[in-house]
Amino acid sequence: MASHSLDHALSRQAPTSRTAERYARAAMLLALYALGFVLTHRLAAAWGGHGYYSLWFPAAGLRLALLWRVGARFTLPIALVELAVDLATGAVVVTTPDWPLAVFGAVRPVIAYGVTVFAIRQQLSRRAGRGGALFTAPMPFALASVLAPVAAALAAVPQALLRPDLTGITDVQAMVLSLNAFAIGDLLGVLLVAPPLLWAVDRLSGRQRAPLRAPRMALLMEAAGVLAVGLAIGAGLAWIDLGLQPAPVLVAIAWIGLRSGRVGAWSALLLVAAIVLPISANDMTTPARLQLHLGLATIVVTGYLAGSFADAQARARDDLARRDRLLFQAERLKTLRAMSVAVIHEISQPLSTLSIEARHLHESARDTPPEVAATAALIHAKATQLSDLVRRLRRYGGRAVDEPTPLPISILMESVLALARPELSAAGVGLAVGTVDGDLVVLGQEVELAQALMNLLRNAAQACGAGSEVTLTAAREGTNATLTVLNHCAPDQPPQPGMGVGTLVARAIVEAHGGTLARITDPAGTVRATIALPLIGDRP
Repeated sequence: MASHSLDHALSRQAPTSRTAERYARAAMLLALYALGFVLTHRLAAAWGGHGYYSLWFPAAGLRLALLWRVGARFTLPIALVELAVDLATGAVVVTTPDWPLAVFGAVRPVIAYGVTVFAIRQQLSRRAGRGGALFTAPMPFALASVLAPVAAALAAVPQALLRPDLTGITDVQAMVLSLNAFAIGDLLGVLLVAPPLLWAVDRLSGRQRAPLRAPRMALLMEAAGVLAVGLAIGAGLAWIDLGLQPAPVLVAIAWIGLRSGRVGAWSALLLVAAIVLPISANDMTTPARLQLHLGLATIVVTGYLAGSFADAQARARDDLARRDRLLFQAERLKTLRAMSVAVIHEISQPLSTLSIEARHLHESARDTPPEVAATAALIHAKATQLSDLVRRLRRYGGRAVDEPTPLPISILMESVLALARPELSAAGVGLAVGTVDGDLVVLGQEVELAQALMNLLRNAAQACGAGSEVTLTAAREGTNATLTVLNHCAPDQPPQPGMGVGTLVARAIVEAHGGTLARITDPAGTVRATIALPLIGDRP
């Protein structure tokens, strides 16, 4: 009794300690963000001007990187951190009559960024696996990097029109100039700061474990040559008094992005920015600085989108190649299935005869010596097990399994658990199963749905390895039955990314049954995979 009470207390204490650890990690993250925001805000002062923050605002890149990594749910804490920094530095004064508008103006960009990240992630979760190039990584982040600064600038339009006196801008032309400068500064800050910051965080946290590979020398020489030609043409146009024209460098950066992906494009963009930003940091008129940064922003946006699109296309080609391999494997499995059905058919008849004779022997040996009776009972038990196994194989391999039938979720989970428990136990992974409502019935193919669920359980077990725990639950949510696989990794063991083949197969199976598969990873690294299948009687 005492031991049971202690186990119960420890089971209640574990979630509490995990929650406290999560809050402590979030507080440290926000403290680091506050420090980074102060430093990058001061760095941006060299490119500041009247009516806008800066024509290069690296704090915006820090903001988007954090929102993209932890999710839009951190929008309010980030807004409060930026507001606290603005209050401490005197950028926002609460003693004036218009202090509510000043406070809203300080948090408005964060809200716009959070809404943009939330909208793109929502579209990404809805179109996962079928969204085309725009919703294939890394294009969603590239879209967020471009759309978030634009959204922040558009969100400032109402206040700029209604209360232009707050920013000291009294005419429409100056307001448009200020808003464009605000969008350009955020675009440059996001695209030059957020990508390398996220890459570094992924490396340090273990999310990105792919080895660094040096680019091919031929591709590196090609990129260097193209960029040198673009810069030379741009310098030549400036030399003949045509001004700094971005077109030659833009074409060169776009070519590098399409050929080398994001890494090549960003490296070239960093070099161009290293040339332009020191020039614009000197004393320049606002129109001249704005024109220079407008050209730089055009180059940066085009180059990073081109690199992201090239990486998305490469990933899509890899997915297609993986699907082709799965199709080849499916053809081999069809042949193996035909062979196994033929073998099962050949052995089923003699095995049935053996099972009948074994039962007769067991019944006849009741009055024999104990040794004989025990041997007869053992022969009967083994023959019965073999007969049941062959019967199950015939059911799995027969044609009837291809037709969807009413399938209780409890039976599906029983068949899956019979396969999963020994496999996860051998891997040192715990398996917790929730209670199942016996009234949950879907229309489906048991073997295929069992395969989909087994793939998710294997993925969850392999992600954290020995010592972790996987939870499988089933519940009713509206007109759907939901099966959820949740992995719990140890704090010192981040989840290991897989190839994604198991999830790809599981999603195809679930969608063929009219359902959906969603995978969500929280900041702590816990992965939740949820299968939603329409219940019988609730299907359209």
